[in-house]
Amino acid sequence: MQPTVVERELELKLIPSPGRSVPVPARLGYRSDDPYAVHIAFPIDSEHPVNWAFARELLVEGVFRPCGNGDVRVWPTKVDGRGVVLMALSSPDGDALLEAPAAQVSAWLERTLRVVPPGREGGQLGMDDALDQVLAR
Repeated sequence: MQPTVVERELELKLIPSPGRSVPVPARLGYRSDDPYAVHIAFPIDSEHPVNWAFARELLVEGVFRPCGNGDVRVWPTKVDGRGVVLMALSSPDGDALLEAPAAQVSAWLERTLRVVPPGREGGQLGMDDALDQVLAR
């Protein structure tokens, strides 16, 4: 069975310092065969886009309240009266603070939650079938 893919292209803002931002085209991605993760690729028009993957649950929670620690932190805020989601990403290669429009991220997340509802991720991996086969022996 082919996995269901939910993608959304949008413009994020890279915030290199307070008061400055640089628009960055990005693609949000979700696959039913990788049900726990969300993927962000940017810039999408590059020959070598940067890809990040982290827990879908982290982004779902981060739309409503600050969450995460370590490599990925997500929190909602308002900028010029607009709801945005901030994502702080850290790696050995550097750090990035990204701003995403909350309404667009929320709408995309809702689509992923319809594809694989929360709590049903394990069933997408076939773990139940594999466990049944092992126990049947």
